[in-house]
Amino acid sequence: MPEGIVGLVRRTPYVTMATGSLVQPTSRVLTSIAGIHLAEFDAMSGGFKYLEGGPFMGPDDLIVDDVEARSSHLHAGSIVDFGIKWRVTGVVESGKFSRMFADLKPLQEKYSSTGKVSVIWVKVDHQATVQSVIEALKQELPEYQIWSVEQYTSLISANNIPLLKNFTAVVIGIGVVIGFLVVFLSMYTAVLERTREIGILKALGASPGYVLGILLRETVLLAVVGILSGILMTYGSRALLNALYPTFVTEIAYDWWPIAAVIALIAALIGAIYPGLKAARQDAIEALSYD
Repeated sequence: MPEGIVGLVRRTPYVTMATGSLVQPTSRVLTSIAGIHLAEFDAMSGGFKYLEGGPFMGPDDLIVDDVEARSSHLHAGSIVDFGIKWRVTGVVESGKFSRMFADLKPLQEKYSSTGKVSVIWVKVDHQATVQSVIEALKQELPEYQIWSVEQYTSLISANNIPLLKNFTAVVIGIGVVIGFLVVFLSMYTAVLERTREIGILKALGASPGYVLGILLRETVLLAVVGILSGILMTYGSRALLNALYPTFVTEIAYDWWPIAAVIALIAALIGAIYPGLKAARQDAIEALSYD
């Protein structure tokens, strides 16, 4: 869209700030550079937190975030070649709109997009006036899509990608069923393999309730150890993925921890109770002769 629209947006009532940015794809797959007016972007977003170097000063300067820096082994002073060479002047914390940033004017000129922007970011005076500003801009600029930040982020969430939500639900369902069966069968087999030991306990005078109690306590202990091991392996898997694929951002679903723990406990107890009751009720001589 024409960059001149930014001036019109700034004149809209309740708008305190507006700035345009250009999202320019590079020669590398799935990467882009965001062209920004650094001072305006800092005022709009709260500013970058620099881990290395500082802001760009020249037309060939580039700022990258820490994820891109790890992935491409970049540091302040590194040269990046996307068909057009850039010099990295700073490494910043991730989470600010893009992985790479350049000064808007030079970026427009290098990629033949002079006077063009991809997005206009708007800041209003109060949360209560957001909808009023959106309605006013829709009347002024009916040919463009206008969203609040909440609406925009919801559009690119996983739940709004066609079929992905259903696919995720199917994968989770299969994982739950397989996990339940694996724990159930493991405990079932473990108890059956101890039929002779149970026979010895019964020969020594142990009651069925005593035998079952031993099995259930051991089952709960194993389940708890398994749950804690699974949690530790989750962090290990995330660290491995971050090392192998730095740009692949992983997120741990803490809400699933209690659900997974309950599933594991229930599966373990069911897997132990049924064969445990069967073994505890067996005659001691029959249990001792079990092969």
